[in-house]
Amino acid sequence: MTATVTPAPSRPTTASDTAPGALRALARHRGRLIAAGAAVALVLGAVLLGGGSWPASLAVDLSGPLERTSDWIVDNRDGHPLFLYFLGHVSNVVVMSVRAVYLLLLALGWAGVTAAAGLVAWRVAGLRLALTSVAAFGACGLLGMWVPTMQTLALMVVAVAASVLLGGLLGLAAGLSSRMHRILRPVLDTMQVLPAFAYLLPVVLVFGIGVPAAVLATVVYAAPPMARLTALGLRGADAGVMEAARSLGATGTQRLLTARLPLARRELLLGVNQSIMMALGMAVIASVIGAGGLGDRVYQALASVDVGAALAAGVPVVLLAVVLDRVTAAAGERIGAPPAPRAGLRWAVALVVTAVAAIAGRASDRLSWPAAWTVDVAGPVNAAVDWMTAHLYSGVPAVGGTADWAGRFTTWILNPLRDGLQWLPWWAVLLGVGALALLIGTWRTAVTAVLAMTAIGVLGVWSPALDTLSQILAAVAVTLVLGVALGVAAARSPRLGRALRPVLDVFQTLPQFVYLIPVVALFGVGRAPAVAAAVVYALPAVVRITAQGVRAVDPAALESSRSLGATGRQQLFQVQLPLARPALLLAVNQGVVLVLAVVVIGGLVGGGALGYDAVFGLARGDLATGLVAGAAIVCLGLTLDRVTQPTERRAPIGKGA
Repeated sequence: MTATVTPAPSRPTTASDTAPGALRALARHRGRLIAAGAAVALVLGAVLLGGGSWPASLAVDLSGPLERTSDWIVDNRDGHPLFLYFLGHVSNVVVMSVRAVYLLLLALGWAGVTAAAGLVAWRVAGLRLALTSVAAFGACGLLGMWVPTMQTLALMVVAVAASVLLGGLLGLAAGLSSRMHRILRPVLDTMQVLPAFAYLLPVVLVFGIGVPAAVLATVVYAAPPMARLTALGLRGADAGVMEAARSLGATGTQRLLTARLPLARRELLLGVNQSIMMALGMAVIASVIGAGGLGDRVYQALASVDVGAALAAGVPVVLLAVVLDRVTAAAGERIGAPPAPRAGLRWAVALVVTAVAAIAGRASDRLSWPAAWTVDVAGPVNAAVDWMTAHLYSGVPAVGGTADWAGRFTTWILNPLRDGLQWLPWWAVLLGVGALALLIGTWRTAVTAVLAMTAIGVLGVWSPALDTLSQILAAVAVTLVLGVALGVAAARSPRLGRALRPVLDVFQTLPQFVYLIPVVALFGVGRAPAVAAAVVYALPAVVRITAQGVRAVDPAALESSRSLGATGRQQLFQVQLPLARPALLLAVNQGVVLVLAVVVIGGLVGGGALGYDAVFGLARGDLATGLVAGAAIVCLGLTLDRVTQPTERRAPIGKGA
């Protein structure tokens, strides 16, 4: 007898079963749908809205309220209780703290400070970095910059301590509370894309020109990376360790002190490292509001286009940055390693040696660096620059000169790009921004980008903002072409990577002002020098991120392609670059943010547009002009950040998946 198998009745397909498939189909055709929607919106916009720049009826004039606010602050700075009993005390604490650190450095003398730097580097990172630290401080003295270096170091000690404390507290709140993390994230995002110049004007209006304004601007500028990395470390704590601590009956405070913070030590020290680097860069820029020190020397050299003096002050900044970066990075790498034998004894020896060096310097009456031990580098450098200007500026056979290149770049690229952007209807610009942000990110990022761009029009600076945008786009394009090519070459050639590393270190730590002086000497004044300085400033980050992304490609994928007979070119374009796409997108994002920072200060050398308005407002104390330009720069930076920062989307998952 043959058994008959009756098939089970099939369940009818319901709408809930087909929904995930439909969502996946929409996700696959996302780009086409966005393009089709943008095309329909373009037609409707042309019919209903017409063309032209931002309508004057949709702009708001804030000059009156801002001027009245500025007048009130100036009139009440010396008599209002807010200034007398709160802000005045803050200013006094800052001044006394910086002065105390500066007097301590002077009391140690050049011998004590140099010995302390070398011994700390030796204990943290070894003999090689100790010798580098000693040589760096010695070079500061040889260049005749010992006193300005100590002034900058004193300001940095106070600013870094305050920024680490402030950022650590904010990061602690964001790391322990999801609600606080959601609140702080957009604030930190905005602060990250805000150029340094935009911090200066509000602080100057409240505290006036001087050290307090410079320190507080530096604190606000350097605190976000500490907050971000603290939150990242706390939120990324091992769930198994936290569950084990909870099962042992540990309270929330005990879990924080004995589990979360120890597990986040690397992120915390990385946050300190990033705060130090940002504080050093801001301390130089804050020279325009009375920070003094090395930044003031760089600023004065910029005002007189004195390349030699700028390098004499810029080299100590670079040396300080390299030493501080390497020492803190080495301290981070030592976390978790067993302590060296007799570590306490070695620290005691270091302290004794420092004290002996300080006493010896005081006994010999040589607390400051001896003037006879200085070397003048400004004269030879300026002579070399004069020769370059005379022979390379114009009239070079066949290729022309640097001024000719700048003129052609302005005529053939910058002018058409600016005119094209300003010719577009305002609604078409908003539509393009929204479509691009939606294509790369999510609807939230698209809404944020469109609202930020709309705010620029409402502020009444639509045309200057598009002029600034044209410079940013041109600089980013050149930066990406050069940066990706160098990054790929460095990733595929270890020898080239090792050769580029010290060069990138130097370029990445130079103050922004230093980039402006040589480009002005070579290219003249205008938008092209501002773009050139922005390219050089943003290039190291793009090269580093690209090289890291290409190196991180799975070796198994490369081996598989090699076994299939792929050539080196095919491996690069079909395996490495596609797999390194997240790193390349991050390089684009960081390139945009860094380019914006320098294009803004390019207003000092004829860049015009929003950068000129921000600089003009800072120089004249014009709150209306400066704050409107600063707010527009923030909105433009936020737009570009959202457009170039991809957001991970949650893929639809079907039932039973």
